[in-house]
Amino acid sequence: MAPRNAPTGRQRRLAAEVRRMREQAGISIQEAAAMLGADRTMVSNIEAGRTGLSEDRVRQLACHYRCPDSALVDALAAMAGSRRTRHWWDEYRGKLPDGFLDVSEIEHYATRIRTAQTVHLPGLFQIEEHARAIFDFTVPKLPRLEVELRVAHRMARQAVLAGKNPTPYLGIIHEAALRLEFGGRDVARQQLVHLADASERDHVTLLVIPFSAGAFHGAGQSILYAEGPVPQLDTVHLDTSFGAQFVDAPTPLTNYRSLLDLMEGSALPPDESQKLIRSIAREL
Repeated sequence: MAPRNAPTGRQRRLAAEVRRMREQAGISIQEAAAMLGADRTMVSNIEAGRTGLSEDRVRQLACHYRCPDSALVDALAAMAGSRRTRHWWDEYRGKLPDGFLDVSEIEHYATRIRTAQTVHLPGLFQIEEHARAIFDFTVPKLPRLEVELRVAHRMARQAVLAGKNPTPYLGIIHEAALRLEFGGRDVARQQLVHLADASERDHVTLLVIPFSAGAFHGAGQSILYAEGPVPQLDTVHLDTSFGAQFVDAPTPLTNYRSLLDLMEGSALPPDESQKLIRSIAREL
């Protein structure tokens, strides 16, 4: 199989998990190559995501590496099986930074999504006017076409929360994000009403941390935690001013789960959170 030039985030993650499986078994790259009847270059390409993996090859490697976790092996095999599927975000390949596409891919395959925002509202609930106003504040300023591409992409991402099998979602929002009037008062009012209405969906839970809560764990962070079919395949996306960062190592994942739990503890219950959102909307 010819090496890939630009593996996707999901392909890189599969490769990283295969490498982690080998390392945990205490098997060297040279030993792995001998097991496969290949050379070191092939193993290195597999573990860098440059060479694709079939379901059968994943199971073969898991057998060689004596992985005892059948649920993890099944999940990795499923990841390999989806490698040829084309999705809507592929239309943006080469038009938007890869991080945008990787976020779409993570959300699409997540079994549950948790987010936490302090000064921004969750992208999965932003209306077009609000999203456009946010991208207009990017430094350096983006060309109009780039802004519209990013807005269209953000709207398309929201499909994961719609349809017959929407992804369960829990979002933590600080009151500061509710009061920042991106796009002006009218847009801010429409955005908050939309957010409050969305919180009434059965699969959506929105929790607000009010100013009255004072200091809280995770202040200033923007976190997207996408749960995988098994905990080892969870992924954290950190949205920074300089691009997307992804976290998938076991210890940081555990720490981010704990952090989100602490942030939930600082927030109002769902009903009170919805009341606060609607109250701020009425003030505008």
